[in-house]
Amino acid sequence: MKVKTPVIGGICQSIRGRDKDRFYLIRLINADGTVGVVDGNFKKLASPKKKNLKHLRLLPEKAESIAAKFESGAMVYDSEIYSALKNYNTPRQEQKSESNDVKE
Repeated sequence: MKVKTPVIGGICQSIRGRDKDRFYLIRLINADGTVGVVDGNFKKLASPKKKNLKHLRLLPEKAESIAAKFESGAMVYDSEIYSALKNYNTPRQEQKSESNDVKE
């Protein structure tokens, strides 16, 4: 299923730029066709990364608890976002390091 419209709390993957293949959580939706994304590690809630929607692949998954906090105005911590995205971002890094070990 292909998602076409971004939602706050939705999970997305960068397909262009220096951060290619990195997963983010959508924090803000701007009227100019961009979104503010955070990952709790490199891009914190205090300074979300501005990404063009053309440079993102929107996933059907959503961090429901974090999205509810965003909408209610409750306090959200970077550690919560990092934990929600840990399963997405970590396996790719481990696979790369394992493949480097095999080549040597």
